Amino acid sequence: MPRKILLHPLAVRVAHWLNAFAIACMLTSGWGIYNASPIFGFRFPAWMTLGGWLGGSIAWHFAAMWLLVANGLFYLAYGTASGHFRRHLLPLRARDVMTDAAQALRFRLAHRPGIYNAVQKLLYWAVMLLGVLVVLSGLSIWKPVQLDWLVDLFGGFDFARKVHFAAMAGIAGFVLVHLALVAIVPSTLLPMVTGRGRAEEGAS
Repeated sequence: MPRKILLHPLAVRVAHWLNAFAIACMLTSGWGIYNASPIFGFRFPAWMTLGGWLGGSIAWHFAAMWLLVANGLFYLAYGTASGHFRRHLLPLRARDVMTDAAQALRFRLAHRPGIYNAVQKLLYWAVMLLGVLVVLSGLSIWKPVQLDWLVDLFGGFDFARKVHFAAMAGIAGFVLVHLALVAIVPSTLLPMVTGRGRAEEGAS
């Protein structure tokens, strides 16, 4: 019988689930805020929003934002100090991404325990950069007078809102891909709770 190995340290698991909660709150409350003043020709259905009204959505959004920022800083500090980023998310080569993406499209990409393939590495780096972008653009539209230099950096208030929306959409896309991978390989879910999995199980 394959022995169980440690796939996800406690710090990674805690950061993962806190991020999942914070992002879910940020997305749904953000959609409620968006509905109050749409920048595109559509609105999100009320059942997809959090807060019940504009004030409630804003309250949820900022509460989740501080959780996301604090947890993000913790994860960055841990990932750097522990070598987690170096061991699991590096190196990242364009050739490897193209090879693994082609294998994934053919449903031939192997799932190895505790090892991230090149596509996963790229997605994790991308979502971390999107997280930085969504926070900075969010701050610029929250405090456009006090942080006028940041608003100018984003090309003005209206464009900053579009950047914020695009970054949010990118994060939502990452979440959808992540959930799809878990649905395809459900054995990757339990190790993110317990930390351990059998040798034949892959990292999610």
